[in-house]
Amino acid sequence: MKAMVLAAGAGSRLRPLTDHCPKPMVPIGGQPLLVHVLRLLAKHGFTDLVINLHHLPEVIEGHLGDGALWGVRITYSYEPVLLGTAGALRPVAAFFDEPFLVYYGDNLANFDLGALWSHHRAASVPATLGLLPMDEPTTRGIVGLDGRGRVNRMIEKPRPEQVFADYLVNAGTYVLDPSVFQFIAPSGTCDFASQVFPAMLAGAVPLAGHRLRGDLLSTDTHARYRQAEAAVASGAFALP
Repeated sequence: MKAMVLAAGAGSRLRPLTDHCPKPMVPIGGQPLLVHVLRLLAKHGFTDLVINLHHLPEVIEGHLGDGALWGVRITYSYEPVLLGTAGALRPVAAFFDEPFLVYYGDNLANFDLGALWSHHRAASVPATLGLLPMDEPTTRGIVGLDGRGRVNRMIEKPRPEQVFADYLVNAGTYVLDPSVFQFIAPSGTCDFASQVFPAMLAGAVPLAGHRLRGDLLSTDTHARYRQAEAAVASGAFALP
């Protein structure tokens, strides 16, 4: 199965750590974060991968190579200018000619990706979003579901008064059909959470939400990175 791993971010909020280390290569549990990602994907059968690169691309490619060490095959997509989470798929659209996974490469997770995949196939929708109950909703994207498990509202980094009851957090893990490409802008930056998925909702295109089994540790700030390191070191978080 195929997957897109988003790894091009500059990690400005993690500086100076990311001055010489790409954001998804920060060490956790003695290994770069992306190595844990590869192990998670391979464990669930996602072995044909595209990884997009921008900041210090030679560090990522030099460490991961072709991916054979972790049982995957890696194709790299270089972005001289950042294209956004959805725009990153535009240069490699031809590769994704069947349902595929999108995974945000700065997240450390131990999700059951097989359950997410099965949910998507059963739902018969163009996109299924992996969701989790998490705190700090104003710093994340929140999602609401109707009684059928379909997404009915999304707010990216809501103000406190916009946080609604029973929200789930967008976990940056999606299963998409190739039909989603029609909603990605043909040029410039384009983001899934703030542009693509809202446009699909506005057009009454059904989106499924799947409550993921497992845990997510964000690494996008110094505080969250330290929390992730501590959770792994203490055994509170089980690495994939």
